[in-house]
Amino acid sequence: MYSTKKVIATAEAPSAIGPYSQGVAAAGTAVYVSGQIPIDPATGSMVEGSIEVQTRRSLNNVRAVLKAAGAGLKDVVKTTVFLSDLNDFAAMNAVYAEFFPENGPARSTVQVAGLPKNAKVEIEAIAFI
Repeated sequence: MYSTKKVIATAEAPSAIGPYSQGVAAAGTAVYVSGQIPIDPATGSMVEGSIEVQTRRSLNNVRAVLKAAGAGLKDVVKTTVFLSDLNDFAAMNAVYAEFFPENGPARSTVQVAGLPKNAKVEIEAIAFI
C-alpha cells in the first residue's frame, strides 16, 4: 500500500511556527513508533552531549524503526517531542528541521519532569504507509 499524506493548512487557525504542519490527513496502514531516546543501537548506551546531538540520535532511531516497517520520515503524520528542559526548544527545533525540511508532520512539544536514563529528549511518531 502506498502512503497518502496531505498537509492541512488554513488561515482560520494559527500558522505553524516551526518545521511542522497545522494538521495532516492520512490514509493507509498506521505505524506507531514508540518514544525514542538517544540510545546508540550499536552500543546500547545513551549518547552523551548537547540537545542537538541527542535530538539527532533520537530522530535517527525513529527513522530506523520506520524503515523496518517499510516507511520513511516522509510518511510521518504526527510526532510528539518530550523535552526535559523547554529552554532546549530552539536547538531541538533546528535539528528537527533537518529531518523534516518541508511539509513536516503535525507536532506537539512538551516539557516533562524526567525522561528514561536522564535523556534530554524523547520523540515518538505516527506514520501511514
